Amino acid sequence: MIELSWMPVTGAGLEGIVATDSRLCFIDGDAGLLSYQGFRIETLAEHATFEEVIYLLWHGRLPKQSELDELKAELVANRAIPPEVDAFLKSASKAAPMHVLRTAVSMLALSDPDANNVHAGPAAQKAVRLMAQTATIVTSFDRFRKAQAVVAGDPKLGFAANFLYTLTGKKPDQVMTRAFDIALILHAEHELNASTFAARVTAATLSDIYSAVTSAIGTLRGPLHGGANEDAIKLLLPLETPEQGVEVVKKMLAEKKKVPAFGHRVYHTTDPRAASLKGLAGALAKSTGHEKLFEISKAVEGYVKEAKNLNANVDFYSASTYYSLGIPIDLFTPIFAVSRMSGWTAHILEQYANNRLIRPRAEYLGPAVGQKWIDLAARG
Repeated sequence: MIELSWMPVTGAGLEGIVATDSRLCFIDGDAGLLSYQGFRIETLAEHATFEEVIYLLWHGRLPKQSELDELKAELVANRAIPPEVDAFLKSASKAAPMHVLRTAVSMLALSDPDANNVHAGPAAQKAVRLMAQTATIVTSFDRFRKAQAVVAGDPKLGFAANFLYTLTGKKPDQVMTRAFDIALILHAEHELNASTFAARVTAATLSDIYSAVTSAIGTLRGPLHGGANEDAIKLLLPLETPEQGVEVVKKMLAEKKKVPAFGHRVYHTTDPRAASLKGLAGALAKSTGHEKLFEISKAVEGYVKEAKNLNANVDFYSASTYYSLGIPIDLFTPIFAVSRMSGWTAHILEQYANNRLIRPRAEYLGPAVGQKWIDLAARG
């Protein structure tokens, strides 16, 4: 029997395995701490705009006013999508949004004659285009499937406000804009989650940035990664009262069913993103006439915490936030991708800058090595 010349370090689902070095994000699940480039998420949610967070993730520092203005101008200038992608969105109006997004983002490479260039400058410019065009893909697709004219956007509006405007055709008020801005900030980056790891694995082969983010979108589509806020709102909407909400989740827990958007693989205490979003979700609910939904959400959160000591994660209050903003439920996960594009591209750029092929090993659990060959006629 062959003995291993190396000792495997294993963890189911790679849990607890450190796969790479990164300057982008730090998480302490026991302390409920999340930071981007050293800035705690609470600080960013209170003070930053999404554009400032994009810059921070890409450059490792907060932008000066001139740099922020330049980034905003670049995001506006790169919003338009190629004609062939536009035609595809029109033809795919009945398809699932995440399938459409994955295909459309992949198609962006077809219009880039320099698509395979992974050097720092060209890759950074592609990141800007992906950031802007992913938002356009999502809003244009929704307009096409509703037989509505595509809204070009307003160059005077920031990223969050422009997204809501091009999606709904109505310019959002200050409360709506800030709520969505913060939601985008909270979803922007989260270390080596499944989709980010997929993006880095693809980038580590020196494949192009479009392939890398397409890998990430395909991974995010899985129900064990993206989609928790969709499941959460589907649970909440049929409920009429906080009391009914408590009874429904009590029955779910008794039947050992998972309550969506509670608990987290990394956080063993409060998800700091949920804490940052909860208060704003309440203000938004009040301003948009969805106070009942917010009250039911609080009752469900309180009961699950009391009964099972499980904390709501960021997807729980982003569910009611997105719904209050008038966003269709099946766009919740694509919007997750719009936000996380900032983190994905930051990781891809970081991978390119100090690349090593990601090639883990597997602990072999099969039959003993050195099995004897059995002739076909002798096999039972």
